Amino acid sequence: MAIAKFVQGSILRHILVMSSTAAIGISALFVVDLLDIFFLSLLGEQELAAAVGYAGTISFFTTSIGIGLSIALGALVSRAIGAKEIKKAKRLLLNSAVVTLLVSIVVAIIVFVSIPQLLALVGATGRTEELAASYLYILVPSMPLICLAMALGSALRAVGDAKLSMISTLVGGGVNAIFDPIFIFMFAMGIQGAAIASVLARIAVLIVAARGVIVKHDLFGQFNKAHFIEDLRPIFAIAGPAMLTNVATPIGNAVVTRAVADFGDSYVAGWAILGRIIPVSFGMIFALSGAIGPIVGQNFGAREFDRVKESLTRAIQFCCAYVLAVSVLLFFSRNLIVDVFDMKGDAADLILFFCRYIAVFFVFSGILFVANASFNNLGKAKYSSLFNVGKATVGTVPFVYFGAQWGGAYGVLIGQVLGSMIFGVLGVIVAYRLVEHARQAVTERTGALSADTTSDKKAQSDEFNEELSLSNQSPLSSSCANMAMVTEEQDCEASSEVAELIGVKNQQPPNP
Repeated sequence: MAIAKFVQGSILRHILVMSSTAAIGISALFVVDLLDIFFLSLLGEQELAAAVGYAGTISFFTTSIGIGLSIALGALVSRAIGAKEIKKAKRLLLNSAVVTLLVSIVVAIIVFVSIPQLLALVGATGRTEELAASYLYILVPSMPLICLAMALGSALRAVGDAKLSMISTLVGGGVNAIFDPIFIFMFAMGIQGAAIASVLARIAVLIVAARGVIVKHDLFGQFNKAHFIEDLRPIFAIAGPAMLTNVATPIGNAVVTRAVADFGDSYVAGWAILGRIIPVSFGMIFALSGAIGPIVGQNFGAREFDRVKESLTRAIQFCCAYVLAVSVLLFFSRNLIVDVFDMKGDAADLILFFCRYIAVFFVFSGILFVANASFNNLGKAKYSSLFNVGKATVGTVPFVYFGAQWGGAYGVLIGQVLGSMIFGVLGVIVAYRLVEHARQAVTERTGALSADTTSDKKAQSDEFNEELSLSNQSPLSSSCANMAMVTEEQDCEASSEVAELIGVKNQQPPNP
């Protein structure tokens, strides 16, 4: 039976356990992804590294769709469990899984038929484009599998079973590590062999995660068409903006890749290596964004606002300490990284520049991850969309453009960092403000209820619970952002609320 295990005990311990176990699993897949490019580099073609960089940009886009859908599932299930509504949690899990499968199939089809255009958009040409396309034509059809696997892994974390979620990704990483050299070298399939190994790994992750959800935790209910239609609104209340939020990241990454491509394939090869080193090095931070969600969600569902605020504080502190430690490690191992991947010239210089000067600033991306996870689980998904889309557009495009003009490929990385700094700091400020607003809303409603008769108390209590739920809200509700699509008007509304939250009206600084 699922229980709300995060509403009691040490917040820091919950964060460490959830993040470390998730990081092991996530890093396993990232390490294997890094091994892909390492094995391919042994074939002696620099175009292969660049091709993986271009293909990775497109693949990042597809997996980000799955991450957005998994965020919705995790937020809904964790809040239902925090409110001790187990039957509702099962129903939402099943219906969210169905939505995940349907949406990912549609997106996979669109991406598959658009592969040549997408690769041209990010700057791939000639032999490099051909190699990248051959990789994607094998990998993209498996998108529904990994999206569903990530959603079910999110469900496992929502009930506190981070260990099994970790095991599922470890199994996938192991499968990939075993079959990579077999297909790449033994069958002489090169980059296509790496893609096949990745597909097999995705299948393995799905099998393990599904078994945990269905067999171990008995979290799947019976499918009901009427319930499914009814739940579409609360599901897309988070899934819509969460997908937009997560898609914004690879779009921003594509902008950077395109800017780097203007300086030649050698720089793209170096950028491709960095694209694999970053998630391996900072896997704990990527895991932190997924780990903090259920903790915030359960405590918010239980109206434990002090613990919600403490969760934010501890997560940010952990993020800063971890990024600093890893940045020091990257600084002292920078030459080893260049040697291992046999990078030379511009590719090597770009890697060395990142390890010396850029890595430490990943802390700002990390704290924005924390803020976005909090927004989604506080019922304010539109804020997550606003900040991530803002970072991917106004926080990336102009900074990267002028950075490229003034500093070449190195200026591109510097520009990306400057945008991350601005949006990371603003995101954290707004997250703290939202917690305080939620606390005030509860206090005001509680005072109003105490003045009513018993029957009126029940009616207003039900009304309040309904407003805090994700199932019956207007798109611009102050309690939660329930929207099937994020429109320009809604983003403007979110911008106004953000301005108010960080403006003169609230002069008290956030108290982490």
